[in-house]
Amino acid sequence: MPIEPSQPNAGTLWERQQSAHSLCLKISPILMNFKPEMNKVVNCLYRRPEALFRLICFPWAGGGSIYYAQWGKHFNNSVEVYSIRLPGRETRSKEPFTQNLQQLIEEISSTLLPSLKEKPFAFFGHSFGAYLSFATAECIKRNHGLEPVHLFVSGASAPHSAARYPIQKKSELPDDEFLKWMKSIGGTPSEILANKDTQQMFVPVLKADLRLVELIRYEKPQNKLFSCSISSFDGKEDVPHDLEAWNDFTSGEFTIHKLPGGHFYLKEPDNEKFLVAYITKHLETAEVHYL
Repeated sequence: MPIEPSQPNAGTLWERQQSAHSLCLKISPILMNFKPEMNKVVNCLYRRPEALFRLICFPWAGGGSIYYAQWGKHFNNSVEVYSIRLPGRETRSKEPFTQNLQQLIEEISSTLLPSLKEKPFAFFGHSFGAYLSFATAECIKRNHGLEPVHLFVSGASAPHSAARYPIQKKSELPDDEFLKWMKSIGGTPSEILANKDTQQMFVPVLKADLRLVELIRYEKPQNKLFSCSISSFDGKEDVPHDLEAWNDFTSGEFTIHKLPGGHFYLKEPDNEKFLVAYITKHLETAEVHYL
């Protein structure tokens, strides 16, 4: 059964500040506009400038920003959702796909940094997005001493796990075998997989993202990188992932949750409801020390 957001414990940041921020203020569109670089990288459909937390969501391979940007309508006024938009898609369709992972992480980190300094934040990433969120969190912690209050990772083995390395890289599969693999993991409408024109648009984006994933190499850390909590999620019918290894990165609380469904379990309405409720609960009850 999906959990519902519970009332936070006494003394939480939510309880101390909720009375001052119970409703989003009506701010003129001019004041709410992002700077050009921010608007290029971040999609925020539901602006909540008075929210207590920001949830930064990172797309799966081949994905755009729309799915997570729509999450904003499911959260209450305590959470503002930023959805990351990558080169080569949507309003950035004229830009080439990123081939340099470090360059991409630096772009995301530098764009987000001013907003991350404003208030507590959390990261959520599924599959490819889990690795992007982790790499961004590591970069920001290393260079600026900031870390999320919570890292939510989904549908992915930890970046240093041997389970990440299959016999053949997915990005190197011939297109016909690649399409069969896409069909097997679900999440892509059948009409897209069956249409040659949409295949020509979609497959290059997905393969470009997968090549970035395949470049990621991490050793098991000698010391914990983070002190924040990490929650890992997976679909029960998905190919098994090494979720336990994510615990190697934090001295904070670590939990694993397996929900009904395959690789794109999070698109199921009940699972989406669970994730929104779970994230809300853990943000509203987070212990935030740097405010």
